[in-house]
Amino acid sequence: MNMHSARAAFGLDTLKTILGIPVLAIRWDDAISLLNRLIAERRFTKVSFLNAHNANIAYTEPVFAEALDDFLILPDGIGVDLAAKLLYGTPFPDNLNGTDFVPAFLQASTAPLTVGLLGATRANAEAASVKLAALAVQHRFVVIHDGFFSAAEEAGVIDRIEDLRPDVLLVAMGVPRQELWIARHIDARHCTLPIAVGALLDFLSGAVPRAPLWMRQLRLEWLFRLAVEPSRLWRRYVVGNPLFLLRVVRQKFSRGTVSAGDIK
Repeated sequence: MNMHSARAAFGLDTLKTILGIPVLAIRWDDAISLLNRLIAERRFTKVSFLNAHNANIAYTEPVFAEALDDFLILPDGIGVDLAAKLLYGTPFPDNLNGTDFVPAFLQASTAPLTVGLLGATRANAEAASVKLAALAVQHRFVVIHDGFFSAAEEAGVIDRIEDLRPDVLLVAMGVPRQELWIARHIDARHCTLPIAVGALLDFLSGAVPRAPLWMRQLRLEWLFRLAVEPSRLWRRYVVGNPLFLLRVVRQKFSRGTVSAGDIK
């Protein structure tokens, strides 16, 4: 299932288009049920999440935006919530950020699954696998490779995924590399649900700290991440967040159409 089939399955009213990217407006429990149903029916579906940062990249990189058009996109973070409120009058029903949603989905899935982990450093992927195995004991977690393989190693990585054929493949390579890699190399021969998970394995391993719960509840996790990694993330948040909202305002006043040439 991609966003085109999601339109048929859920109706146009369950999709909110943010800067040209259709995002599924769905409750947390319904999203878990949906992914479980896709696995049970072995319906190959690429899954990703849209936040302000991803949306900014897709806005300026047409190849990335085109790739996302074939993914099931879930809403991640306060930025897209503000955009939905501005454009549609209501925010998304739930914040389905991958760092919280993916472990919760795996924990809630009762049928035993094989879950492949691809990306991050080997140490972080292994530590994340141990954490997930303790969280969701019903599943089998397999570290396929770290995210730093060479072009010469790539075919072997893909072959290993095909040999394992996991129900779920967590791809943690960062945006947009992870989505483009899935789009170019992964299909129904390899797994059922490839999910682009960003820094999830780093968070699960403990290598990158999560914000305190109260900050997450206040939707301020981005501020915590900025404080922890200012040199790497200042452009993403200090420049990127206002730019994202400016582009959303332009979308609103151009009746949903927006040109990448208008705001760079």
